[in-house]
Amino acid sequence: MLGESKATSGFAVRDMARAREFYEGTLGLRVEVLDEQHGVAVLHLTGGYDVLMYLSADMTPPSYTILNFEVDDIDAAVEGLAERGIQIQRYEDFDHDEKGIVRGPGPQIAWFEDPSGNVLSVLQQ
Repeated sequence: MLGESKATSGFAVRDMARAREFYEGTLGLRVEVLDEQHGVAVLHLTGGYDVLMYLSADMTPPSYTILNFEVDDIDAAVEGLAERGIQIQRYEDFDHDEKGIVRGPGPQIAWFEDPSGNVLSVLQQ
C-alpha cells in the first residue's frame, strides 16, 4: 500500500532555537523551518534525505541512536566535533579508545548528543 510513498523519519527536540543552532550552526546541516509557530523544521541531509524535527517541550530522548553520520575519517570527525565543544559519549558495554571511539567489531563509531539529549553518531565503515 505505501511502497511507492516517500517516507520521512522524524524526532523531537525540547527547544527548536537551540536545536536549529546545533544542527545548522555547529554541525553545518541545512535546516528549513516549516512552521515557526508550531516548531516544525526539516534537516536536509546529503543524498536527498530529509528528517523532520519537531518541538516537544516535554519529550524524553530515546536511548538509541537517532542519526548516524557516515564519515571517511572518524578520527578527524571526532576531533572536529571536540573543536566545536561537543563531548563524545561513552557507554559501559563498549570498549572506547582515548578519543571515545569504538574501533570494532563492525564500523568504528563515536556517539554524541544534541541539546535535547538525542543520541547521534559518526561512524566509519
